Amino acid sequence: MAKRKLSFLKKVWFVLWRLLLVMTLILLAFRFVPLPTTAFMMQSPYPVAKTWISIDKLPPSISLAVVASEDQRFPLHYGVDFNAIIKAVEQYGDGDGLRGASTITQQTAKNIFLWSGRSFIRKGLEAGLAISLEAIWGKKRILEVYLNIAEFGKGIYGVEAASQHYFKKSARYLTNNQAAQLAVLLPSPQTRDPRYLSAELSQRVTWIERQMRQLGSNYLVPIIQD
Repeated sequence: MAKRKLSFLKKVWFVLWRLLLVMTLILLAFRFVPLPTTAFMMQSPYPVAKTWISIDKLPPSISLAVVASEDQRFPLHYGVDFNAIIKAVEQYGDGDGLRGASTITQQTAKNIFLWSGRSFIRKGLEAGLAISLEAIWGKKRILEVYLNIAEFGKGIYGVEAASQHYFKKSARYLTNNQAAQLAVLLPSPQTRDPRYLSAELSQRVTWIERQMRQLGSNYLVPIIQD
């Protein structure tokens, strides 16, 4: 019985080791080349529209808007914001439901490899992948990939496709206000449109712009110019 158990554990370890090796090789490869697709894109019920654009060609405002809206501690953490996770777990224990608490790095990992929905299993995988992304890719690449794979509408992925769809121009020419309008879509991209924002979402856009000013135009310079 003990031998069978040991044999089973060896098989599990072998599978996990091979999976880790494959995942590492994939991450190393996509450290330098555009991602052709993601798990979320493959699961999309809508036709996918996407156009890759280098972060070096984007105005700093779009990166700052997304960070201001989604993860203001992005330059400071190592992929996982443990304080936010502890708070989310405490709220879950109080019966409030399992909340996001995901960093941009975690969202990037989830979009590339995982599935939608909320569970502790997915959260655990997401956190492990996020730490790997930080180690292998670094902040600039993570932000670049996120800006190119995040969903901004039904089947619309990345800021370039979103800018072309909503504003009829390249993301290279986005204004601060338009960048904030795109950022406000991220929590619920399939139900929001920057051209038809509710009063509440318009206020959220104003809040994002205010956060952008408070963070300052140089907040992400060490990352973007890395």
